[in-house]
Amino acid sequence: MKGNTGKILFADLSKCSLTEEHLPEDVYASFLGGYGLGVKFIYDHMKPGVDPLGPGNILGFTTGVLVGTPAMSGNRFTACAKSPLTGTWGDSNCGGYFGPALRRAGFDAVFVTGVAPSPVYLFLDNGRAEICPAGDLWGKDTTETEEVLKERLGSDIQIACVGPAGENLSLISGIIHDRGRAAGRSGLGAVMGSKKLKAIVARGNQEIPMADPEAAKKLRSKWVKDLLARPSAQKFRKYGTVDHVASSTFSNDAPVRNWAGVGLRDFPQATAISDDHVLQYEKKKYACWQCPLVCGGIYEVPAGPYAVAEAHKPEYETCAMFGSNLLNDNLEAIIMLNDICNRMGLDTISTAATVAFATECFEKGLIDEKTAGGLKLSWGDHAAVVEAVKQIGRREGPLGQLLADGSRVAAQRIGGEALQYAIQIQGQELAAHDPRYGPSWGTYYKVDATPGRHTQIGLVIYENGGGIPGLDLGKITKYQFTGKGQAAAKVQNIMHALYSAGLCMQVILRSDISCWPEFLSAVTGEDYDLARLEETGARIAALRQAFNIREGLPVTEFQLPGRSYGNPPLDAGPLEGIVIDVASMTREYYEAQKWDPASGKPLRQRLQELGLGYVISDIYSNS
Repeated sequence: MKGNTGKILFADLSKCSLTEEHLPEDVYASFLGGYGLGVKFIYDHMKPGVDPLGPGNILGFTTGVLVGTPAMSGNRFTACAKSPLTGTWGDSNCGGYFGPALRRAGFDAVFVTGVAPSPVYLFLDNGRAEICPAGDLWGKDTTETEEVLKERLGSDIQIACVGPAGENLSLISGIIHDRGRAAGRSGLGAVMGSKKLKAIVARGNQEIPMADPEAAKKLRSKWVKDLLARPSAQKFRKYGTVDHVASSTFSNDAPVRNWAGVGLRDFPQATAISDDHVLQYEKKKYACWQCPLVCGGIYEVPAGPYAVAEAHKPEYETCAMFGSNLLNDNLEAIIMLNDICNRMGLDTISTAATVAFATECFEKGLIDEKTAGGLKLSWGDHAAVVEAVKQIGRREGPLGQLLADGSRVAAQRIGGEALQYAIQIQGQELAAHDPRYGPSWGTYYKVDATPGRHTQIGLVIYENGGGIPGLDLGKITKYQFTGKGQAAAKVQNIMHALYSAGLCMQVILRSDISCWPEFLSAVTGEDYDLARLEETGARIAALRQAFNIREGLPVTEFQLPGRSYGNPPLDAGPLEGIVIDVASMTREYYEAQKWDPASGKPLRQRLQELGLGYVISDIYSNS
């Protein structure tokens, strides 16, 4: 990598010890950073079978080789660990400013193990690391935590922290940065809370080494100009992800009434929570570090029952899950719900899905008003949703206790037929994208090592008339595609590599795909093309899969909920009668990855090809 790497910090909170090491450069060349680096380090350093909420679980905060460089959107960091929500490999990435700050503080990644005897935070300050007491921060929400730390340490710091949900080990809690950027999925806030780690703070002004910084700057100028000339980018700069809340509802890409409804019939008022209706509450634009798309916003509801100031813009997933999936057309309530989740440190997707599950259970008499804490849960009752989310965030009252660990755990507690109304896979609630609309959603939800993953979007866009500019799968490998499942594997591998390098999905989807090998070559000094990216992603995918196999998980038996693929099919709307053959696409995906379709294990030869031969004895020891 020609010196484009920094230190790795390992913090053992049980021993209150900090150690640093430099990983071999070939690790970065093989995995690019992000969750690629995360799974390599955690797989190699953590034994299988650890309690996700115990001292043996390793929690990683990783950056990619393009983070903090001129590469467009090189600003993401990834949190990763064994997920307490699913028991599988878990990773979740986040934008904002923390990723570049971590690298400029002198660290490419931080890995945390053990449990502190009392609450602490990690302070990374220009190459120096310190474990600091955080007893006075425990119990504060994420916004309050940031305010206290910036008053104490200075306004030039960046913070990733948990709120009360993570402290109370909610399995649907996430990690929050900059008051509203979230690494929300996989319950990793609970891992952070279990370690009594309130926050990681980063500050630094160290230069990030690059092989050819002048070339990288010129590439940025070239490709930003190309990006911003595209109509899709211009529209995205204005609206961000909320440009398609209504259209996704009417196409039934967005779920309606806990995935059982039809948008055109049951939620025709979806325009009230989409497009310009959302923008009217925007006070100013928000951009992640050096991102040309500037798709975020700071929002305000000035008065009324849902008055809120300085809130982050609710994105598509939040608007759909708290909107159409609950038949809630009150946008001001959605803005407040987004802010509550950010302050409490909750994943908006899982939280809203769990409330929708509870609403259907209430409707069908599976839970009563007493269990619901006095609330009469019903579709479209935004006031009840707001109160329910407040209780979930602090695990308060009977309803908060019931729902704080997500819909699968709640269904198990309720019993009976409740589980069929929990729209989740392996414990993780599905995002606001229906496989009946884009069949590859179903493949990715099922086969990814982090079940329910929704950011492998490239092929889904292909299926619906779009595409990543410049991406021609036929030119990447000589593989002859005979099914969508096979193409899904190749697209997913490319996305694995680009995400691990530290890039944002939204910029990837609107940029010419050829720009990324050019940025990687300029920054690292190595030769990159799309074929190398695809191979790198395949390596990352295989090791994440091996993590789950080594844990003894029956990965091929993870079950999608019937409603997500058409069992029963919808009775009206554009997806009427559609049933998806997820089994065939899954088989094609495994075959394209060179994994055994029966067991999900990467084949021995495939592991050797990818430089992962040492994994063979781990996953084939009992076969």
